[in-house]
Amino acid sequence: MRRREFITLLGGAAAAWPFAARAQQATMPVIGFLSGALPGPYAPFAAAYHRGLKETGYVEGVNTAVEYRWAEGEVDRLPALAAELVRRQVAVIAATGGISSALAAKAATTTIPIIFGVSEDPVKHGLVASLARPGGNATGVNFLVAELGSKQLGLLHELVPAAVRVGLLVNPRIPQTETATRDVAAAASAIGLQIDVVEASESREIEAAFRTLVRNRADALVVGPDPFFASRRLQLATLATRHTIPAVYNIREYAEAGGLMSYGTSQTETYRQVGIYTGKILKGAKPADLPVCSRASLSWSSICPPPAHLALKFLPRCSRAPTR
Repeated sequence: MRRREFITLLGGAAAAWPFAARAQQATMPVIGFLSGALPGPYAPFAAAYHRGLKETGYVEGVNTAVEYRWAEGEVDRLPALAAELVRRQVAVIAATGGISSALAAKAATTTIPIIFGVSEDPVKHGLVASLARPGGNATGVNFLVAELGSKQLGLLHELVPAAVRVGLLVNPRIPQTETATRDVAAAASAIGLQIDVVEASESREIEAAFRTLVRNRADALVVGPDPFFASRRLQLATLATRHTIPAVYNIREYAEAGGLMSYGTSQTETYRQVGIYTGKILKGAKPADLPVCSRASLSWSSICPPPAHLALKFLPRCSRAPTR
C-alpha cells in the first residue's frame, strides 16, 4: 500500500472515530441525578451512589451517562431542574438530597422511573402507595431520620442530664421542619425541657444561630434533618465544639466530621443503595415491584464513647420487604 493511500485510509478511520464514539454514547442509558444539595460537600455521597451503580454493572462514561442537576440548597429551583431532566428523556431519575427532590421529580413525571432517598415517610408524602408495594413509578430508600427527633432528644438528655434549655436548629425552607419541630417540642415537654428553635438556611445564618444559642445559654443542641445542614456538617461540628454545646445529629457522617454523636443511618450507605436500585431499574426492574428499603442505625463520635446502656446498633433492613 502506498504511503499516501495509507494516510488517506488512516485519516478516514480517525475521522470516523468521533462519530462512532458519539453513536455509542447516544445508545447509553442516561440517568438524571437530581439533588437539592451542594455538589462539593455531597461529593462523597455521589461517589457512594456510583459505587452502588457499579455493583450492578454500570459505570458512568462506559455504559451509562449521567445528567446532574444540583439546586445548591435553593429548593425552589427543583421543579424546573426536574422538568429539564424529563425533557432530556432520561431513563431514570435519582432524586436525592431531601424530600423536596423526590416530590419535584414525582410532580414532573408519571412515567420515568424515580429512585428516591428520603428521610421522611414516603407513603405520607404520596411518593408510594405502600413500602412493600410502591405501585407507581417511584421507589427508593427511606433512611428514617425525620421521625427520630424525639429519640435524639431523649439520648441527648441521658448523656447531659443537667441540661434544661435545648436548642433545635431547623431550616425553615424545607417541608419536614414543621413535623420535626412539633415532635421535638412534644418530647421536650414530656421530660421538662425548654426548647429554643433557631433557624438557618445558609452558612451565615448558621453562625448567627449559634450566637443566639450562646446568648440564650443553651445547654445542648438538636440539629434537625436537612440536606443543607448535612453539606455544612464540618461547620456545625466545629461551632458546637468551639462553643462547648453538646449536640446530637441525625446521620453518621456528622460524627465522622467531629460531631459529638448521631442517631440515624449512614448517608453514604443510603446513596449506595440508591445507586443499586438505579442499576436494577436500568436492567429492567419496575419501581412498582421494588419495595422501599428502610435503614436505621445509631452512631457515635470516637471523641465521646457512649455509656454502655446506649451503645446500640440497628442494622440495615434492606434484605427484607417491609410489611406496611
